[in-house]
Parts: sequence; C-alpha cells; structure tokens
Amino acid sequence: MHATSHEPEGYSCPFCQLQRGVFDEHNQPSDVVAVTERAYARIAPKWWPGNPGAVLVIPRAHVENIYDLSPADGHAVWELTQRVAIGIRASYECDGTSIRQHNEPAGNQDVWHLHVHVFPRYENDRLYQRQDDARWVAPTDREAFALRLKAALGITFDFE
Repeated sequence: MHATSHEPEGYSCPFCQLQRGVFDEHNQPSDVVAVTERAYARIAPKWWPGNPGAVLVIPRAHVENIYDLSPADGHAVWELTQRVAIGIRASYECDGTSIRQHNEPAGNQDVWHLHVHVFPRYENDRLYQRQDDARWVAPTDREAFALRLKAALGITFDFE
C-alpha cells in the first residue's frame, strides 16, 4: 500500500472479485465487454441520467490509484480506453465521449481500485451538472449496451 492509500484494511475489491468469478447485482460477467492481458472493460453498474451505457476500464492488477499504476498497466488501460471510446461512439449513436478518472476521497474516488470512466455524450446532456443523480442499473438494462459494445469492439475473450 502506498502512502496515499485510502483502502480500508481487509477491503474486498469488487473489480478483483469480478475477475475471480464472484458476482452480485452490481458485478455480472455479462457486463464485461473487453479483456486484454493487463486491462478489462465493463459496463458500469451506476449511470448518470442522459448517459446510459457508461463503461469502466480497469487494470487487471489491483492498483488503488494513479500514483501506483505501473507504466505497463497504464499503457494497457489507456489503449483499451481509446478502443472503448471509439466503440461507444460507433455503436451508441452518441455525439461524443468524455473520459475521467478519480483519485482519493477528495478526488471523488469511491472504489479503491483504479478505473477510468468512459461516458457516451449527447448534446445538452448536462453530465457534470447531474452527478448527484446517478443511480444503480439492473443487469438486464446493462446487457443491451454490453452486447452492442462487444460487437463494435470485436475483442474475443473468455472472462468466466
């Protein structure tokens, strides 16, 4: 753990659990849209109004935040983030994309495993004015976006 760690002792990381086959309503194998050697992408279980189908790109190694990210994992995450943004743009019929990443509580990090958000963007969607309106989305609602994005990305993988 780095000096900037905020991960509680005994933390059960949902992103690591998903990779180990431990599922719950917020973490389903059907959410995963791409897997590479060092990173994976999944449909986010929490959406902001006006931006359905947002994606999280995550290093496969457990890394709490940007401060401890290795260059190899950083490169893998960024490469997959770009592919996901292109796939979202092509398959969601959106007007653009936004990418962001949070570190530490003051930076609004709420899961203690680095992840990059990739949002589909639409004219006047007010993404940054509606952050407090985020809601958990059922796996069945996420699945349609996962199928569209998997098809657009064309990355073959076995995650289960």
